[in-house]
Amino acid sequence: MKSNVGGVDRVLRFAVGIGIIGWGILSQNMWGAVGAVPLFTAVIGWCPAYLPFGMNTCKVEKSS
Repeated sequence: MKSNVGGVDRVLRFAVGIGIIGWGILSQNMWGAVGAVPLFTAVIGWCPAYLPFGMNTCKVEKSS
């Protein structure tokens, strides 16, 4: 599984995931569990939703 989530993308996903989970805990709402998805994709560095679109936010090293 090749990483397709770059640095800034990972930080944003992590922050959004924590925020949604925090909101769910504070509001006592089960929808806060949705925050596990961006949090998990940030931790593993791979997003399955990027595959059909061919997206990749990782920096690509140029070979000389």
